[in-house]
Amino acid sequence: MRPRFPDGFPPSRPREAKGGIRARSRRGAFGRSWWARRWIAVLEGLELGGRLGRGRAYARRGQVLSIVIDKGRVEAAVQGSRPEPYRVTLQGETLSGAAWRRVAAALAGEVRFAASLLAGEMPPDVEDAFNAAGLSLFPARREDLRTACSCPDWSNPCKHVAAVYYLLGEEFDRDPFLIFRLRGLDRDELIRLLDRAAATAPAPPPTAGVAESGTTEPLSAQPSDFWRGRDLPDGLLGEVDGPPVTAALLGRLGQFPFWRGRQPLAEALAPAYRDASALGLDVFLGQASRVAERIRT
Repeated sequence: MRPRFPDGFPPSRPREAKGGIRARSRRGAFGRSWWARRWIAVLEGLELGGRLGRGRAYARRGQVLSIVIDKGRVEAAVQGSRPEPYRVTLQGETLSGAAWRRVAAALAGEVRFAASLLAGEMPPDVEDAFNAAGLSLFPARREDLRTACSCPDWSNPCKHVAAVYYLLGEEFDRDPFLIFRLRGLDRDELIRLLDRAAATAPAPPPTAGVAESGTTEPLSAQPSDFWRGRDLPDGLLGEVDGPPVTAALLGRLGQFPFWRGRQPLAEALAPAYRDASALGLDVFLGQASRVAERIRT
């Protein structure tokens, strides 16, 4: 009697993948933002059984070698148990130009929608704007997202597709505009549509206000006075100290797209930022001996 396996195939161990994309999530659920979790919920609602667990393991081990996101289409390479990586594709339904104009008009009707999107956030009720236009932002049915893989597994989606799906959810955390790209519109195109919709919207009523007035010291008529400048007042810079947050600018830039390192980028660079901050403070305060010591070490 032949053994029966839940997926129709005996468990196989994938070949080690070098330089693959590693999920930031090491355990537990994928996706921090509500829109990323909403995307993952579509996959987990397909009842794939053990393939979901193996897909998560593939994503965390770095078995996905590459992901390319285009309008309405995702192409990826996943290293499985065979020498040749499997080819994975996800094909979504793109919206027409007329449909996107309806969406833009609904989004432009609420200033907070555009403000949140430009700040890299997906408004919690953005789906209401799509529903008002008779559309959906996320796949509403299984047929809305067609998947394929070159592996021999008869199931679709397979664990290789699931791995790509999970990594896409994490990437949506970083850039929510990628969800719009899968529906056929890039970030810049969406912003232009929002600008046009806002330009044609009725102007809000003017509000009464009093303009503040102030006086400024006129410039000297002597060019030499301008170029010579003046002595800086004491205490102009206030108390000088190191930044309270390490690598604040790096944090504002967000995660690196499809990071491949074993350690998150911000954690890997944090020690260098701390050392550079301390060295810069010593240079500013003129503590030459400490600067020389830091350079030697």
